[in-house]
Amino acid sequence: QVQLVESGGGVVQAGGALRLSCVVSTRTNWPDVLGWFRQAPGKGREFVAGTSWTGINTDYTESVKGRFTISRDGAGNTVYLRMNSLTPEDTAVYSCAAGRRLTRITSSYTFWGPGTQVTVSS
Repeated sequence: QVQLVESGGGVVQAGGALRLSCVVSTRTNWPDVLGWFRQAPGKGREFVAGTSWTGINTDYTESVKGRFTISRDGAGNTVYLRMNSLTPEDTAVYSCAAGRRLTRITSSYTFWGPGTQVTVSS
């Protein structure tokens, strides 16, 4: 069992930046990968970025490449999503998820956090 808690969401103007945090806890096995997903109003959940737990491998959806960075705090249990140059199209609930394989497929992730709201105003 893996528990995930996100924080760092909020309201920001277009062009601004936010850093989301995902604190991971477990009494069993640490996940192999951690992904960030988002769901905008009236839309399905989409993959944003993912990282292996070691941080060696990362993946980003095309729309955030060059603007978002996923990272882990060294050997710690927090994974960050740094988001720069935000646009209103980035407005969504952002959730982190833990899994065993770095993939963009939502159903491949087993454990999910409750999410944090990001609102970008124009």
